[in-house]
Amino acid sequence: MSVRTQSPQPSEDHLHRAGFACFVGRPNAGKSTLTNALVGQKVAITSNRPQTTRHTVRGIVHRPDAQLILVDTPGLHKPRTLLGERLNDVVRTTWAEVDVIGFCLPADQKIGPGDRFIAKELAAIKKAPKVAIVTKTDLVDSKQLAEQLIAVDQLGRELGIAWAEIIPVSATAGKQVDLLADLLIPLMPEGPALYPEGDLTDEPEQVMIAELIREAALEGVRDELPHSIAVVVEEMLPREDRPADKPLLDIHANLYIERSSQKGIVIGPKGQRLKDVGIKSRKQIEALLGTPVFLDLHVKVAKDWQRDPKQLRKLGF
Repeated sequence: MSVRTQSPQPSEDHLHRAGFACFVGRPNAGKSTLTNALVGQKVAITSNRPQTTRHTVRGIVHRPDAQLILVDTPGLHKPRTLLGERLNDVVRTTWAEVDVIGFCLPADQKIGPGDRFIAKELAAIKKAPKVAIVTKTDLVDSKQLAEQLIAVDQLGRELGIAWAEIIPVSATAGKQVDLLADLLIPLMPEGPALYPEGDLTDEPEQVMIAELIREAALEGVRDELPHSIAVVVEEMLPREDRPADKPLLDIHANLYIERSSQKGIVIGPKGQRLKDVGIKSRKQIEALLGTPVFLDLHVKVAKDWQRDPKQLRKLGF
């Protein structure tokens, strides 16, 4: 078993490489946090609640000799709703199109049925090389980490997956994150950069803003809510009659939930929760766009939207 703790030797060819890598793993395995750490800026929403990623967020890592485009997919899981099935389809389509797959397994949790379910699916994909990434290493001691690395190696042997690399990382502590990029780049095809220098993601701004609002809304809510929140940015307009040196962007967004009984949870007593969501997400949106923002949020009910094909389309799935 080869576990990487140092970079590969620089190759002599000096060719430029560019390609797509995708992180897979069960929900809450640290995929979005890793994407953000590699890009050096927030492009994927993170939450300690499973299943928060719904869009394929691409983060772009620029190097002088390479460009690494990170595709962050939803966590593959056994679906219970039409939304769940669609999310799984997104994952499988993505896997078929990327140059390398990074399988994220948290260091602090034993390999379980969810990991095996994904590993079996991965074993069926022959084209892309697979890298095993043991995440959240800051949460365990060296003995526990060693045990997990051996278990990951064993999982590959059992299912006939030849890991191109096995690498332990901690995205929150910034440990071995650059090394991970160093290991992924040689697995990319040769070719010119696919995105302009300076681009960090190809997500439309409105989608990213909706995700930031949804992330703020997910914080601290009870268990029954997370899957039921969808956010749609209805309108983004520069405020008229503002001096050029004091622009203001008006953003109007709707938070959709499935049942009217959930409305009170999102809005909170005397509207305080929704106000907090607005304050928190506005700061993040202003940092993303680099301009002051007026954020207008409304909560609406879209009955059982996760099971209704028409509503799913309307909400962007």
